[in-house]
Amino acid sequence: MEMKITVSCPTPNRCTLLILVLFSFAASPLHASLSINFYASSCPTAELIVSNMVRSASSSDPTIPGKLLRLLFHDCFVEGCDASVLLQGNGTERSDPANTSLGGFSVIDSAKRVLEIFCPETVSCADIVALAARDAVVTAGGPAFEIPTGRRDGRISDAANVRSNIVDTSFTMIEMIRLFNSKGLSLDDLVTLSGAHTIGVAHCNAFSDRFQMDSKGNLTLIDTSLDNTYAKELMKKCPSGSSASKTVNNDPETSFAFDNQYYINLLGHKGLFQSDSVLVGDERTSARVEAFANDQETFFQSWRDSFLKLTTIGVKTDGEGEIRQSCSFAN
Repeated sequence: MEMKITVSCPTPNRCTLLILVLFSFAASPLHASLSINFYASSCPTAELIVSNMVRSASSSDPTIPGKLLRLLFHDCFVEGCDASVLLQGNGTERSDPANTSLGGFSVIDSAKRVLEIFCPETVSCADIVALAARDAVVTAGGPAFEIPTGRRDGRISDAANVRSNIVDTSFTMIEMIRLFNSKGLSLDDLVTLSGAHTIGVAHCNAFSDRFQMDSKGNLTLIDTSLDNTYAKELMKKCPSGSSASKTVNNDPETSFAFDNQYYINLLGHKGLFQSDSVLVGDERTSARVEAFANDQETFFQSWRDSFLKLTTIGVKTDGEGEIRQSCSFAN
């Protein structure tokens, strides 16, 4: 299939970045109906509006980037990147217990309200979720790059589809590989996208399986892959009987910075989840973990490629789906 791409270059540096992303996009088996600058004529300020919303929200709440990034994962892994996770109502994805701790909805809704004023019924909620996650990473100090847009919003959102399609923090390597492969993602994508845990927070019950409570209610470490000092810090922050709303930072070192510290933590046996620790303990992934820990730019380059693949999982385009007027409800 022949494809013609026209690139507008406001500055030489931005032109180089666009060409790099377009090359990666064209070389990957991504959805042909998505395109860079999809809204260039229909809503030229779309991406700027989303970016400004993310930046403004993050300036007052540093946990926003982590929430927006997690929201994207939970959207794309269930029914594809179609904003189905945003739909409210009984029995929707959003109502499933695995999704009740999701956040960042207000940022998406705010961006959508502004976009409906300037470009009514034009920009999809699915694109807003993808763009907001991309911009969240930039806001937290991660790499900036263009992503294709043109997604349409799904009409189906079923809580029954959630559990079997998202990573559980207690997953083994085999379970994670199987799930990622089912989404068209490789082993390298698995290691790279796990780097999302360099920002964000987790509830205490998400890693409680690494500890055991004795008859006196005291916690002891049973997972020998976890650093003892780090384990004691976690038990102090999440003692037995902790509130269900209690959280800790995914990355204990640079909690709000999108960097390669997550991989450095893994080498020090300070991965918060069991699904983190297995990456450094498995010979299929340990070398990649070390490469990312040693060179942040290598991680950032891989992140760009894997993020592009993540945001094109099961997308709806052309005559599929719809453009919602409100991200919380189907038209």
